Amino acid sequence: MKPEEFLRDLQAKPDHLRALSVEGSWEWLERPPGRIVLLGMGSSHYANAVAAARLRTAGLDAVAELASSDLLPRPRPDDLVLAVSASAGSAETLDAVERIRGAGATSVVAVANREGALTGLAERTVWMEAGEERGGVACRSFQHTLALLLELERHLTGGRAVPLAEVAAASEHLLDTEGTWRPRLDELLLGPSGTHVVAPARRLSSAQQSTLMLREGPRLPAVGCETGDWSHVDVYLTKTTDYRMLLLAGSPWEPQLIDWTTQRGSTVVALGGTVPGATQELRYPHDEDDDVRLLTETLVCELVAARAWVAQG
Repeated sequence: MKPEEFLRDLQAKPDHLRALSVEGSWEWLERPPGRIVLLGMGSSHYANAVAAARLRTAGLDAVAELASSDLLPRPRPDDLVLAVSASAGSAETLDAVERIRGAGATSVVAVANREGALTGLAERTVWMEAGEERGGVACRSFQHTLALLLELERHLTGGRAVPLAEVAAASEHLLDTEGTWRPRLDELLLGPSGTHVVAPARRLSSAQQSTLMLREGPRLPAVGCETGDWSHVDVYLTKTTDYRMLLLAGSPWEPQLIDWTTQRGSTVVALGGTVPGATQELRYPHDEDDDVRLLTETLVCELVAARAWVAQG
C-alpha cells in the first residue's frame, strides 16, 4: 500500500463521483426478487449491512452476511445473491459464492470494480466505476458501492435519486478546505488511547469504514460504534482512557452519550450537524441530507488517516 497514492485517490473522489452514472445499473432487474442476499468482506460488508437494513425498512426481504460465515442462509428459488468485492478476488467471497451456489442458488450477481475470479463466476456484473485505487485502500470503491446499493433501493421502491452531485460538492468542499479543519481534528482525535467513531445505526458503515481507514493505513488504534449502543458497550472507556470521539451527527440517542462524555471530560468532535456539548463541530455543504452524509462523511477520517500515514514516511 502507498500513502501518497492513497491521498491522491481521495483527492480524486469528486471527479469520479461526477463521472459515475448509477441510473440504469439495475434496469435488468424487472421486479423485486423474493429475497436479496448480500455477501462481502470488510468495507463491502459494511456497505451491504446498511443497504440490507434500508431495504428491509422499505418492505423488502434482504440480508447481509459476512462471506466468511459458515451460517449462510439456505438458498431459495427466488433469491438474488449480490456478491460484493472491489477486487473481484476476495477469497472468502469466492468461497461463499461456490458454497451458496452449491446449495442451490441460481442467480448470482457480482458488484465489482474490475474483472476477476468473481466476475467470472457471476451471471452478471454491476460495475462500481471507481477507477484504479493506486493506494491499495478501498476508499472510492466503498463510496461507489454504497451509491449503487442506494440506487438498487430506489429502483425497487421508487424512492429518491441518489444525490451524487451534492456528494461531489460536499467532498470537494472538505478537500478544498482541509487545511482549515484537518490539523485541529488531528490534535483532537488522534489521542494516546486511540480514536472512536460513533454513528447512527442507519449510517453505521461510516463509523466502521472511518476506523478501518485509521487501522489499515497508519496502523492507529480505532473503534467504530453505533450511537445508542455506545452507552451500553463503549462508555466504560471514558472513565479510564483519554477518550477521543468523532460523532457522526443525526441520532436521537446523542443526548445520553453527551451526558456521559461531559461528565468524564471526553473529547467529542461532531461531524455533519450541531450537537450541544460537543468540543468542536465540522460542517459541510448539504450535510442536512442524510444520504449525503452517508456517502460523504468517511472522507474526514480518510484524510486524517492519509496525512498521518504520509507523515510516518
